[in-house]
Amino acid sequence: MLRLLSLLLASILMTGEHTSAGGIPPTPAQKQQGARQAAGDTFGEYYGKPVFLRIIKEDELMELWGQMGDTWRLLKEYPIAAMSGTLGPKTREGDCQAPEGFYAVRLKGLNPNSNYYLSFNIGYPNAYDRSLQRTGSYIMVHGSDVSIGCFAMTDEGIAEIYGMVEAALKAGQPAVPVQVYPFRMTPARMKAEADSPHAEHWKHLFPGWQYTQLNDAPYPNRDADQ
Repeated sequence: MLRLLSLLLASILMTGEHTSAGGIPPTPAQKQQGARQAAGDTFGEYYGKPVFLRIIKEDELMELWGQMGDTWRLLKEYPIAAMSGTLGPKTREGDCQAPEGFYAVRLKGLNPNSNYYLSFNIGYPNAYDRSLQRTGSYIMVHGSDVSIGCFAMTDEGIAEIYGMVEAALKAGQPAVPVQVYPFRMTPARMKAEADSPHAEHWKHLFPGWQYTQLNDAPYPNRDADQ
């Protein structure tokens, strides 16, 4: 019964329903508390441990990984509710393209005041993007199901993801890796894409994909700003 009441409270806080007689939207503090409750209830002992996010654009999928001791584990897969653009990197402000590359979320990137329930900034452009004169800003993972270059995860999805990212950062993880790939980068697929205009960009990402596949761990964020 206590767990049922706890889940009901988390649901109310996440959706903002019935928070007042007048239907007033939830405050940022209420949204954060709902996210903490949802993440804690869903992931238990992994709450507050280091986490890592891997996005596969073609599959419209986000993976949430957690670390216990020296071991990383895939905790949950989330369908991406909305994501604009096509396969390939983001290159300029306003191109409505979701980026690809190695990014990182820090405490200052968390936004409980988002118009899309909750959100966090993944850190685009990173150092590598800037070396290629790529432009853009405020690329977020957020709630809702609409996107203009960001990754929309639904309110329910972002509550769990935000809760885990916030807890990890507040527990001392310096940055949460966010690694965005165009597709599952098998050798066969890379060979098939050899003539793509994005082939050089994808070669840059390929070692990261291989590293996680071989080691069940996040690739070191060599491009993300420290």
